[in-house]
Amino acid sequence: MTTQQIQTVKNSWNIFQDINPVLVGDVFYSRLFLAFPKLRHLFNISVEEQSKKLVEMLNVIVGRLDKMDELTEDIRQLAIRHVQYGVKAAHYEVVGDALLWMLEQGLGKDWNSEVKESWEACYQQIAGTMIDAAGYNK
Repeated sequence: MTTQQIQTVKNSWNIFQDINPVLVGDVFYSRLFLAFPKLRHLFNISVEEQSKKLVEMLNVIVGRLDKMDELTEDIRQLAIRHVQYGVKAAHYEVVGDALLWMLEQGLGKDWNSEVKESWEACYQQIAGTMIDAAGYNK
């Protein structure tokens, strides 16, 4: 990710700090389960609790994007936990689609090609690290 992309992701994520995490997660998970209903069984806690965890995770990731070397090990550990939950490599694409859709809905008129490309780069970097850590590329 470029410095500009990192700043764009950080700036756009700031808007979500004033939105209830449960609402943010509800938009994300509604889209995810609509697109891929079979994923619902991977979640053994309430969508409310999972939504809070999602937003907490995004807060950590976005907050430390400019320190990716410090963030990589946390992302790798997250990936290993996701394997234990039953996450497969193919799930990363549909999750990325749901994330981008959720961001677009939340940002409204502030969603543009620069923001989209920055978030795509961010997600690809994070997902790539997770996929590697999970051993899906071996």
